[in-house]
Amino acid sequence: MSFALLWIPATLAASLLQTARNLTQRSLTDAIGVVGATQVRFLFGLPFALLFLVLVCLASGRLPPPPDLRYLGFTLWGSVTQILATGLMLAAMRERSFSVTTAYTKTEPVQVALFGALLLGDALSLPKFAAIVLATAGVVVMSWKPGEKLSAAGLRPAVLGIAAGASFALSAIGFRGGILALPDGNFVLRATTTLTWGLVFSSLILAAYMAAADRTALRRSIENWKPSLAAGFLGAAASQFWFIGFSLTSAANVRTLGLVEVPLAQIASRRIFSEGTSRREILGMTMIVVGVGVLLALSVG
Repeated sequence: MSFALLWIPATLAASLLQTARNLTQRSLTDAIGVVGATQVRFLFGLPFALLFLVLVCLASGRLPPPPDLRYLGFTLWGSVTQILATGLMLAAMRERSFSVTTAYTKTEPVQVALFGALLLGDALSLPKFAAIVLATAGVVVMSWKPGEKLSAAGLRPAVLGIAAGASFALSAIGFRGGILALPDGNFVLRATTTLTWGLVFSSLILAAYMAAADRTALRRSIENWKPSLAAGFLGAAASQFWFIGFSLTSAANVRTLGLVEVPLAQIASRRIFSEGTSRREILGMTMIVVGVGVLLALSVG
């Protein structure tokens, strides 16, 4: 039985779970602060990753593949750059609007495609790259409001936002590199093993930082353990499906398909609040859908 196209439903599931996780984390921001709300996806997600790993091992009848230094290096790289990306994104959002920052960070799929081709040797044909660029440009069109111009004052948040996108791209490449570096095991076992190691590294790094620099946020996240646990579960579940996608296809394919959450969230928001959709937003959504559609057609073909 071929699992080659399983990355498609896995990525869609990851996108939905990530949206739910973001909503849960947002509700925690007022109670425990930005840093505290950010770290719950790691610290409170780790127990669920361990549970997933136990279940996968029982189902497959195999132990996790033994890590080597190359694997640990890739996974640590993915963890550190993921934390860095989040910090850069939050820094950019302090100086520019959410929509413009989103436009900057959503250059990630293009950067993932380039980094993947250069660092991992992932195949990148010209038609696939064009589809990735089209879908990414659609996000920029949707996010950039008319009249907003890049001035000298806006250069710093632009650099921060694009750097955040690059860091997210490097994180995806690091985790995919770790999955590929494991010597054996089926794709689910390798994905779950990498998820667990990644959360171990991220939890240790952030817990050490918060214990030294922001103990109040760490204490408040523990006091608000119920919503923190929910965010941790959703974060671990979303990452589980992202990593399954990474184990089956290039990170560029996964991240580009993940852009479908942008028009879906826009449509849902408009329906809930009965607001109209501008021509610019319709154009952006069309570009995303066409780009993703072309990518899927090329992948299936």
